[in-house]
Amino acid sequence: MDKDEDGFYDFEVRLGGDTPPEPLPNRSDVTLDTAVMRFVVYLKGERNASEHTVSGYVQDIGQFAAFVWPERSEKPPFRWEIPHRDQARAFLVAFHRNGWTPTTTRRKLSSVRSFYRYLEREGCVAGNPFAGLRGPRLGRRLPTVLAVKEVEALLAAPLTSLVTYRARHGCVPPATEYAAVRDTAVFEVLYSTGCRISEIAALTWGDIAFERGTTVVEGKGRKQRLCVLGRPACEALQALKVRAEALWPDMATATSPLFLNVQGGPLTTRSMERQMKVWLRAAGLPPELTPHKLRHSFATHLLDAGADLRSVQEMLGHASLSTTQIYTHVSIERLKDEYGKAHPRA
Repeated sequence: MDKDEDGFYDFEVRLGGDTPPEPLPNRSDVTLDTAVMRFVVYLKGERNASEHTVSGYVQDIGQFAAFVWPERSEKPPFRWEIPHRDQARAFLVAFHRNGWTPTTTRRKLSSVRSFYRYLEREGCVAGNPFAGLRGPRLGRRLPTVLAVKEVEALLAAPLTSLVTYRARHGCVPPATEYAAVRDTAVFEVLYSTGCRISEIAALTWGDIAFERGTTVVEGKGRKQRLCVLGRPACEALQALKVRAEALWPDMATATSPLFLNVQGGPLTTRSMERQMKVWLRAAGLPPELTPHKLRHSFATHLLDAGADLRSVQEMLGHASLSTTQIYTHVSIERLKDEYGKAHPRA
């Protein structure tokens, strides 16, 4: 979950996550509130927020509404000028006590505080009850990164499975072969570009410039950026295109999705995540790893090899350099680990 300079969070669908034992109530009718409806229009129109992001904000605002106005005690439109600072603080404390992680509690704070900032600008409220409040302190949690050899093992797993299948059965069904070649291309593109999984799922064949070894992706806030495709990624995509044309002659045009399922429909991010778990097991790696770990690995391996931090920021599409700097900490920790293993006086 990345945050931009204005404190707005982008919400991403992830596998797993912490589920609190007793979630706070939510006012689902908050979507009928006129102020909330205008805020949603603002998020979509001026902030270019995705549907997942908007849904996250609405949920957080609905939980605050339920905290201040329990179900049936008041109907929308709500009097947003009524809540005071003590209620805002108590709302955050309630989340913390119910077992939510500090990251989630801080996100709730950011969401509702941003909503009140909007209400202030619109002249709907005189003050922001969340102004100046701080969320719980975060411990420094470094992202999980695969070693280069681990990435190579994952990238090789699908095609290795084809060799094994062919040795046992003599012939590989076209759909099975396509799926393995496709998954290889998915992992190669993820690792080569450092993209988010949602960014590559939206790519079409027309987005790939094979002669230049580049592609253009649309990231958060609908911002476009140029990404580099290494030679292995380009070769994997060319192999994929050959097999796609053989199976679906009309599905390898410039406007066709880059990655298809075996029925010829667009491959979803959820399917990519499921397939990655299959190949992680085949490669002898922890199956709980996610495609986002390839993004972490991309950034860390570049910095390990001496890449400029600003360049990595551009490649990742981070709005703030501080977001990218976490990978310098990962690199330092990796160096310390190697030092501790190898130096006789460590």
